[in-house]
Amino acid sequence: MRVHLKGIHCVEMKLATGATRIYYYAWRGGPRITALPGTPDFVRQYQEAHADLRAPAAGTFMTLIAAFKGSADYLKLASSTVRAYAAYIKLIEEEFGDLPLAALKDPRVRGEFKAWRDRFANTPRKADYAWSTLSRILSFSKDRGLISSNPCEGGGRLYAANRTDKIWQDTDVAALLGVAPPELALAMMLALWTGQRQGDLLRLPWSAYDGKHIRLTQSKTGRRIVVPAGQPLRTLLDRTERRGPLVLTTTRGRPWTSDGFRTSWGKACDRAGIRGLTFHDIRGSAVVRLALADATVPQIATFTGHSLRDVEAILDAHYLGRDVQLAEIAVMKLEARTKL
Repeated sequence: MRVHLKGIHCVEMKLATGATRIYYYAWRGGPRITALPGTPDFVRQYQEAHADLRAPAAGTFMTLIAAFKGSADYLKLASSTVRAYAAYIKLIEEEFGDLPLAALKDPRVRGEFKAWRDRFANTPRKADYAWSTLSRILSFSKDRGLISSNPCEGGGRLYAANRTDKIWQDTDVAALLGVAPPELALAMMLALWTGQRQGDLLRLPWSAYDGKHIRLTQSKTGRRIVVPAGQPLRTLLDRTERRGPLVLTTTRGRPWTSDGFRTSWGKACDRAGIRGLTFHDIRGSAVVRLALADATVPQIATFTGHSLRDVEAILDAHYLGRDVQLAEIAVMKLEARTKL
């Protein structure tokens, strides 16, 4: 007898060999079903996963988790974000699933939450992700009127990433381009001239480029943006051989995997003698380049797809704090205006 399983989430992945594999999950963000589709084991794993989800005890933290995972806010997240959340939600369920909601009104509960976070202190980023996920669930619950306060508001982070000086200078770009194979050089130029995230660029199809503009929907924010392609980028794109539907491919013309690209990029940086800079830093560097070219905050935000607040935060706190070139431009403008 054929059984219809509602809500199965399928993710199609391209393997390094070029083959395609489909992964099945009990629901979006839910546990993976490892059994073969159509088998009794597949149905059993699906039912077990939903049995765990179906009946959170009333008045416990599990009801907040269930509400969060069933919300439109959660369901519209990118698949990669959902997968990242799932691991930390599982940790929270195991530790606090049966916590009475009444305990959230006790000031001491914040200390309990921090003590749990501190178990991961040896891996500060993991600790911060766990804390952020917990805070996100509580923030959602407070916003929906399920609880009166969020004990995780403010503070709580252990990992402090200071990227004030993490800018790809022209010399860094030149060094990378001097050793990078064409497929990585194209990735560098795309990132530098569009300010987009690695994941969005790796998925960028040729159909998004019309010879003058690049049109894409950012996977993280859902924003649809149109990026004018600067002349250096247009020249490079126009002379690049189209070896498949995607702009960025491996030397064999196959789509990049995130891990494969990261590994190849790291090797190119090693050959170029570049230390302490990541591909993601190019996104902030693109913002800085636009600012140094006298672009306004609204212009930069329209170009990169950042919010106005994010652009201001990048320029104010993270990237331009010690930029001598910007200060020199300011002095030149002042000199042109007055002799006093």
